[in-house]
Amino acid sequence: MLEELKAKVCEANLELVRRGVVIYTWGNVSEIDREKGVVIIKPSGVDYSGMTPDDMVAVDLETGAVVEGKWKPSSDTPTHLELYRQFSEIGGITHTHSINAVAFAQAGMDIPVLGTTHADYFYGDVPCARGLTQEEVASAYERNTGRVIVETFRNRHIDPMALPGVVVMNHGPFTWGKDAAQSVYHAVVLEMIAEMNLKTLALNPNAGIKQYVLDKHYMRKHGPNAYYGQMGVKE
Repeated sequence: MLEELKAKVCEANLELVRRGVVIYTWGNVSEIDREKGVVIIKPSGVDYSGMTPDDMVAVDLETGAVVEGKWKPSSDTPTHLELYRQFSEIGGITHTHSINAVAFAQAGMDIPVLGTTHADYFYGDVPCARGLTQEEVASAYERNTGRVIVETFRNRHIDPMALPGVVVMNHGPFTWGKDAAQSVYHAVVLEMIAEMNLKTLALNPNAGIKQYVLDKHYMRKHGPNAYYGQMGVKE
């Protein structure tokens, strides 16, 4: 089973390159096997070129110890693990430094919902988590990054499955989904939305969307009476 999961996670990481949202080693994707309590993640600092499933690293969900693999896991592994521990519904996580989403993170701004493209995937503004304190950076930087994400969602009463993404102040975006592939899909969509927003706000700083339009577009894809797409066909 771990071999199959390594192949899925490797493919998801390579999809980030194909979609143009990462360069060099600027990103990582993971997926969890909750039954085994194991997370498969990209290795730290290893270039995407020539990457294979054998390069993926398996770590224990609770301890973060390497269970299997020849490399060190991504330096962002503690962030991934904290999100898996606190958001039990998610199955895959993606982190990138994609340009437009990072612009919002560096500005310390939410990515506001302005149109139906956003509404189709994220039920509301994509939040910007606060910056870490000096103590949080010094003590357990990566794990505390996960903690401030969780704090943001709980303080704002946001359902992480209805709004599967965040930007962390001065850092960048994290997205998630039912598995690694869906978390990558959301990362790509988030980057496109961020680009649209930057251009929209440059033209009209007062742009916005009516709540009823947001409701309609999100619910027609994800609500109890969703009707978008074909029966039995996965997107």
